[in-house]
Amino acid sequence: MKKDVKKVVLAYSGGLDTSIILKWLGDTYGCEVVTFTADIGQNEDLKPVKEKALKLGIKEENIFTLDLREEFVRDYVFPMFRANTVYEGEYLLGTSIARPLIAKYLVDIAKKTKADAISHGATGKGNDQVRFELGAYALNPDIKVIAPWREWDLNSREKLLAYAGKHNIEIQQKKGKSPYSMDANLLHISYEGLVLEDPAVAPESDMWRWTTDPKDAPNESEIIEIEYKNGDPISLNGKALKPHEMLDALNNLGAKHGIGRLDLVENRYVGMKSRGCYETPGGTIMLKAHRAMESLTLDREAAHLKDEIMPKYATFIYNGYWFSPERLMLQALIDESQKHVNGKVRLELYKGNVIVLGRKSETDSLFNAEFSTFEEDLVYDQKDAAGFIKLNALRFIIAGKNGRSM
Repeated sequence: MKKDVKKVVLAYSGGLDTSIILKWLGDTYGCEVVTFTADIGQNEDLKPVKEKALKLGIKEENIFTLDLREEFVRDYVFPMFRANTVYEGEYLLGTSIARPLIAKYLVDIAKKTKADAISHGATGKGNDQVRFELGAYALNPDIKVIAPWREWDLNSREKLLAYAGKHNIEIQQKKGKSPYSMDANLLHISYEGLVLEDPAVAPESDMWRWTTDPKDAPNESEIIEIEYKNGDPISLNGKALKPHEMLDALNNLGAKHGIGRLDLVENRYVGMKSRGCYETPGGTIMLKAHRAMESLTLDREAAHLKDEIMPKYATFIYNGYWFSPERLMLQALIDESQKHVNGKVRLELYKGNVIVLGRKSETDSLFNAEFSTFEEDLVYDQKDAAGFIKLNALRFIIAGKNGRSM
């Protein structure tokens, strides 16, 4: 394969792993390297990333830095949140949902630059290698993939740092120890490694980058209103916002009030359990708000069906099957269910909590006070319930008469 690779597109962050990979690819494969850096809201100045690539010998025309924040939220985050997607009961899939977008642009840039292969910095133990590569093969079945972590012997942070020192590769790190393994985008930030490798040890208080400690959050709560159209949030407190602006605004509000911290032991697709910590302030607010909006506007059986398929949908995303026919099929079903998810939700934010205060829909509410009231009404005959119960109990009655008591 090495002889066949003349040019490779690297998903490049400028961090420890991918800076070393950039050098390693040229030395090992003798190929031209193209770098691709995606701005998906990680809130970093990406100019130094380009400068670093230039210092490492990459031609300027081979450096791609793209602002994908709007596409990320509009075409990936929002469709996922229409399903109220949560993996294993807690994880809002902040890392998982970004990978198919990156894979898409790796393939696009490879086509544009006539590259033979793509490369990434995901390890052979993790989920991201699967997500990047499944996405790439779905979009270009002939693409070659170089995964250095599955080839080299630099299998520890210490060896990577030693390699960087030997080749004069500049690396930012915490004084005296390797940094956490972190991933950030507009939806979340994640932390792995160091003390987190022991599930019994609490995270260090200075680890959290985004959110205020709930104990230190404001003593005064804050009330906000989110408007929904076809299942997506479109305005905050009466102000229309683009998708990436909406998520950014909710992140700021959630972070201020200590919302969205998570300490999780999850089951990786490759087989082992992994402990990670996450901050997803805006996503936590969106999940609560969207479910409140659906509670008012979705038919009972439609809502229950969505809840039943959600874990499967979440697993597709977690495992890297964003471009699969099965995920696309479920997305069509989910999107169909959102046609009437329109209205406004009021929420109170307070010390790590998101509290629903109210929800309304002028056009699509299925709540009918005439039927649901506890007061006297003229539309519901309570005697009808007797036959309804008898019919639903019929199988129990027949089984009981046959001696099959529960």
